[in-house]
Amino acid sequence: MTANVAVETIPVTPIWNDPAHDTDTRVRALIAAMTLEEKVAQLFGVWVGASDEGGEVAPYQHDMEESADLDALLPSGLGQLTRPFGTAPVDPALGALSLLRTQARIIAANRFSLPALAHEECLAGFAAWKATAYPVPLSWGATFNPSLIRRMAAAIGADMRSVGVHQGLAPVLDVVRDARWGRVEETIGEDPYLVGTVATAYIQGLESAGIVATLKHFVGYSASRAGRNLAPVSLGTRERADVLLAPFEMAVRESGARSVMAAYTDADGVPATADEHLLTGLLRDTWGFTGTVVADYFGIAFLTTLHGVTGDWAEAAGAALRAGVDVELPTVKTFGEPLLEAVSTGRVPEALVDRALYRVLAQKAQLGLLDAGWSPVPPALAGAGLDDTAALRGTVDLDSYANRELAREVAQQAMVLLSNDGTLPLERPRRIALVGPNADEPTAVLGCYSFPVHVGVLHPEIPAGISLPTLRETLRLEFPGTEIVTSRGAEVDGDDTSGFAEAVRLARGADVVVAALGDRAGLFGRGTSGEGCDADSLALPGVQQALLDALLDTGTPVVTTLFAGRPYTLGRAVDEAAAIVQSFFPGAEGATAMAQVLSGRTNPSGRLPVSVPRGPGAQPSTYLAPRLGQATEVSSIDPTAAFAFGHGLSYTAFTWSALTVENGESGTDGSFALALSVRNTGDREGTEVVQLYLHDPVASVVQPVQRLIGYTRVRLGPGESCRLTVTVPADVASFTGRDGRRVVEPGELELRLAASSTDPRLTTTVLLTGAPRYVDHTRQLHARFCRAAGPGA
Repeated sequence: MTANVAVETIPVTPIWNDPAHDTDTRVRALIAAMTLEEKVAQLFGVWVGASDEGGEVAPYQHDMEESADLDALLPSGLGQLTRPFGTAPVDPALGALSLLRTQARIIAANRFSLPALAHEECLAGFAAWKATAYPVPLSWGATFNPSLIRRMAAAIGADMRSVGVHQGLAPVLDVVRDARWGRVEETIGEDPYLVGTVATAYIQGLESAGIVATLKHFVGYSASRAGRNLAPVSLGTRERADVLLAPFEMAVRESGARSVMAAYTDADGVPATADEHLLTGLLRDTWGFTGTVVADYFGIAFLTTLHGVTGDWAEAAGAALRAGVDVELPTVKTFGEPLLEAVSTGRVPEALVDRALYRVLAQKAQLGLLDAGWSPVPPALAGAGLDDTAALRGTVDLDSYANRELAREVAQQAMVLLSNDGTLPLERPRRIALVGPNADEPTAVLGCYSFPVHVGVLHPEIPAGISLPTLRETLRLEFPGTEIVTSRGAEVDGDDTSGFAEAVRLARGADVVVAALGDRAGLFGRGTSGEGCDADSLALPGVQQALLDALLDTGTPVVTTLFAGRPYTLGRAVDEAAAIVQSFFPGAEGATAMAQVLSGRTNPSGRLPVSVPRGPGAQPSTYLAPRLGQATEVSSIDPTAAFAFGHGLSYTAFTWSALTVENGESGTDGSFALALSVRNTGDREGTEVVQLYLHDPVASVVQPVQRLIGYTRVRLGPGESCRLTVTVPADVASFTGRDGRRVVEPGELELRLAASSTDPRLTTTVLLTGAPRYVDHTRQLHARFCRAAGPGA
């Protein structure tokens, strides 16, 4: 115990402030000098400005919200500051100044001059007023382009770092298991390999800017029963290991991530926040993770209030610490007085506090926050006159031209052309009838974690802070000689059909109809997509399907466009629409990207990260299913997708040919080498996405019919061809066997080079020989594509 240890005078140059010493030496010296109160103070955050009325936080969370007395807390120090930019609209420069002054106050108040670590949301860009709103993660998945997402994340991280933020609460690595779940828009897709590779790239970009990335939600959150938010999870061993854990494992190994967020949910009765086998046994002892584990907001208190596995706040704090949680977010609740009392009375060992504290202080040391002379002045304010706030206003640009160009590039590559009878690209139509609730709605392109939707909606008197061109505006720019007539027709949700007659009248008088349909992002019932906005079916919200059918009945060609957070069944439009363009909340430049696809300025190259269902009720459903998870003769429900995972069309055509296999037989510790040629046979430049799927026809446990093990984007000019080589290590055929160990089994495998999960172009059978081989987290994770050098190669 150290609570009653006499406070000693700190030396002039303490070891912990000297970067010449290694991190371990510095951290251990600091811990030895701290009182219990000072130790515990580093293990929680404070949310300044949050309301206890439930406006800024979720149901159940606002029950926990209490005004923190900073004057009482700060003499012991403070671990984190919660969302200094993401709680209310604040000019970026003034927000940076406010954070600087808060940090100076924190530093001055505690004996060790320790600043707090500031964290923010960054799931669709830096969630701050006047910051660029990028496409949501489901759009990242649609790009099938990790390098582009890495660039985007680096730009987001640079903006955050410039104003004094240290940690970003992203990305989400949950794999979609049921598209009715409201948070599908926050995920990258329904395939663990796609999720893992794209998320890893995002993390690398964020970390390259000096921002601590946070992997979430660890693990099982997306597998909730019936797609209900924060509902119980019934999870088998193999689904957990091979589907839900796989992206986290890849990210921990390859991304350099420095933080993990424990999920809210309980899996088979064990809450993740109190799961020692998960947070310590697997994450740290097996995978070797050395960063911090943070609680999802109020997740520790939920052990008592929602899960009922602890009896009071102190017991909840002890259970979380024992499991491996290091930091309570967003504000102090269980890690404050309840934890202090529990340690003082022996209910919780102080060693658990010290273990968490070591990780927290080591991270602060890595960020330079322990260094002597660390300045709270962020880069964006360096050299600025800090006393003249009026002059500072507007001097920090978080929505630069470069940001917008990057946001547009991501949105363009995320547009998925689902169907096209030749109507697209549009050839200078005389009149376009633009019909639908998202035709002229600025926020139609934004996800629920973008600042204008997440926070701005609570401040209707404040403008959005960024330009949000609508589809009506961008179509007028893209088709300057075309008359564009517009009608909402209906709202996103609700049952009012009174606008149908006007919409139909306009459609009949037009050369083409552009139907602008989809979602409204929001939180906890404020939207049709987003956190707490789960759906009971995958029919389009409200009366949008009826509106779409009425437009199809006019006989005018209908181009269906979607700004949505999840895939929806489209009824007759699947077969009758002239074209369908799917986007998943494509960000501030999303309407521009959509218009450019319709005009042909952009040749679409996006691919579906989630399957689009044919029927609204065939859920949960995913391409990643075994034989009995697909259509069978013994069930009247057919879950076959209208458009499958990986699907997407182009305005040009590609042929695949000349598949060769260098070695069709290998030991279970070997690899296979394939090669193929891809040619653009059309008259314009385009991008093909070559996907590689593994089919294991006979295995000791039931396997999905196929699963993605690799992919690459191939950009080719008209008539151009290239030769691709693919190296496929036997390790990628591994799965979790009956005994819980991951195994590579001998036998035949089918490798499918495909344009989508239902469009194999070239297939080959290879053979694994020898004895079953057991592998662990050090196994090879990727089939590697390489484009051969040379013209026409």
